[in-house]
Amino acid sequence: MIPNTELSEFFVSHGVLGLFLSSFLAATILPFSSEIILVTLLKLGGVPEELLISATLGNSCGGLLTYFIGRLGKLEWAQRFLGISDSQFLKYQLSSEKYGGYFGILCWLPIIGDPIALALGYFKASLRSFIITMTLGKFLRYAVIIYTFS
Repeated sequence: MIPNTELSEFFVSHGVLGLFLSSFLAATILPFSSEIILVTLLKLGGVPEELLISATLGNSCGGLLTYFIGRLGKLEWAQRFLGISDSQFLKYQLSSEKYGGYFGILCWLPIIGDPIALALGYFKASLRSFIITMTLGKFLRYAVIIYTFS
C-alpha cells in the first residue's frame, strides 16, 4: 500500500474522480488501497451510489489494463519478475483452460487479485467472461464496504 497521506488527500479532494483514479491504480500491480479513499468519501457525506459506481468502474478499468498487460506478456517475464516456477505456470495454465474468464470473480481479492487478472490475460481467457465476472466481484466488494461503513 502507498502510505502517502498527501496522495490520499489528493484523491479525497477530487471526490468521485479521485476515487475512480485511486480505484484504477489499486487494480494494477501498484500497491495502493482504494478502500481508504472510499470510506473517507463516504464519511464525508458522499452519495453511496455514486461512490459505488466510481470505485467499481475505476477498479474494473484497472483490472482490464492488467489483463491486457498479461496478454502482451512472455513466460520469461513472469518467471523473472514474478518468480513463477514452471510447475506454478503449468498449474495456472490448466486452471485457466478449465475455468477461463470465470476466475475473474476473484480479482477483487487483496494481493492475489491482480496476478489473477494478469494470468488470465496471459492465458487469453475469454475477455467477455473476464469483464463480467471481474466487474461483478469488484462491485460486490465495494457494495459490502459501503454497506459496512454507512
